[in-house]
Amino acid sequence: MASAGQRCAGCYGGIGRSEAAFSSECAHTFHPLCVSGAHSCPSCSAFWSFTPTFQLSPLHPQPARMPTVHHGAATSRLACGVCKRAFGYGTPTFTSECQHRFHLACVTGSVCPVCNARWPYQAPAAATAAAAEQARTPLDLVTVLDVSGSMTGLKIALLKKAMEFVVDQLGPADRLSVVAFSTDARRVIPLTRMSDVGKVKAKDAVQLLMADGGTNILKGLTEAAKVLDGRRHKNAVASVILLSDGQDTYNLGGGGYGYGSVSYSKNYRALVPGSLLSSAGHRSTPIHTFGFGGDHDSSAMHTIAEETGGTFSFIEDETVVQDSFAQCIGGLLSVVVQEALITVKCVHPVRVRAVKSGRYDSSIDAYARSASVDVGELYADEERRFLLLVDVPKAGDADEVTQLMKVTCTYRDTATGQVVDVAGEDVEVQRPVELAKDQQPSMEVGRAKFRVEATEDIAAARAAAERGEYTEAARILDVAGRGWGGCAS
Repeated sequence: MASAGQRCAGCYGGIGRSEAAFSSECAHTFHPLCVSGAHSCPSCSAFWSFTPTFQLSPLHPQPARMPTVHHGAATSRLACGVCKRAFGYGTPTFTSECQHRFHLACVTGSVCPVCNARWPYQAPAAATAAAAEQARTPLDLVTVLDVSGSMTGLKIALLKKAMEFVVDQLGPADRLSVVAFSTDARRVIPLTRMSDVGKVKAKDAVQLLMADGGTNILKGLTEAAKVLDGRRHKNAVASVILLSDGQDTYNLGGGGYGYGSVSYSKNYRALVPGSLLSSAGHRSTPIHTFGFGGDHDSSAMHTIAEETGGTFSFIEDETVVQDSFAQCIGGLLSVVVQEALITVKCVHPVRVRAVKSGRYDSSIDAYARSASVDVGELYADEERRFLLLVDVPKAGDADEVTQLMKVTCTYRDTATGQVVDVAGEDVEVQRPVELAKDQQPSMEVGRAKFRVEATEDIAAARAAAERGEYTEAARILDVAGRGWGGCAS
């Protein structure tokens, strides 16, 4: 039931006391119609294990405005009007206009099972958690948690609460190991299946964490590597989550120069064990890093994530650590593609000049006739875009179209384990003598080129600064800045 002052986390409108409300497993509240058909939370982007579907009842007209959502957690002291069981934290619930509350899976149709009142829409016939688990690829997850002395008090309390949320999102086919590190590192729990019993063990172990000691990130990641290297059976998807609020005080030394937490001479890559990095015939294990508060080493956390194909998140507000974890876990639980490889083969005499693929490995053959980008894993509905620079011959008088290349993709379907080949369309470019009024350069490509050029200019300036050539670094940024000023946003 909605309480006074609540707002919908989808449309930000108010939720009246007599209005229906939907509370998601990530503890956000919405008008039912604001999230009908949504696969993930509009507020924190966490992927849901079901798709809530609400339909207007033909017996009632559509309301003049959509129902509303709020950011509050579900009230756990109430019990479901159907099964009479209490609501656990993070349990998806539905509250009707007649102020009765239910587990989402317990209620369907447009009539309240408690008072027989008719609702203006039909409650969802939610997919069961078991069906969702069968369709999803199981995960092996290792969380590496900083429990140094600086994590005492509110920080470690919030971390424990966030870890309970992570545990709740995992299914019985997923496995979790928790590694805690400070001066040294230890396994709080080994790699354990998240059955009901496994979840209880994991939550109990996390609640016993205490903050003390220094910060040794290398020790923590080394222990995580041992967990993954020692697996006999391997789930298709594996990942590491690293959270720290400080700087590694054992492995990087105090040398170097820089500004703030940036020290240009430090070898942050040395914090990542070799088995978690990519090598011949071995893909890196993504490490998703979370910098907790303003004192963490952002350079270290960013480098660790970049070197392994993970993501880096800065948690400035300590109270939103759970929301940050929700986005990461939502992605990990929706990996649908692995070993994705994009291949480009040019039509003679077109040649590949460069591939701008960011942190993704790319290659160009010796004759510049073909190129490839190793994309690796992709989440459901995720997009990745790359910039390809090619040399095209001068158009002849009769050339109106030039064939450029053929793009193909191969990947492994995580659900079936089968390798899938995707044949893309042939790529061609129009070569008109004069541009028509409706023919304009692609703004999307223009923005991509601008981002690449800006990134390269900043990298060049930083390299000059590392060599002590500050005047040259300033000159590079000055010239680049004048160029940036003329670019469209």
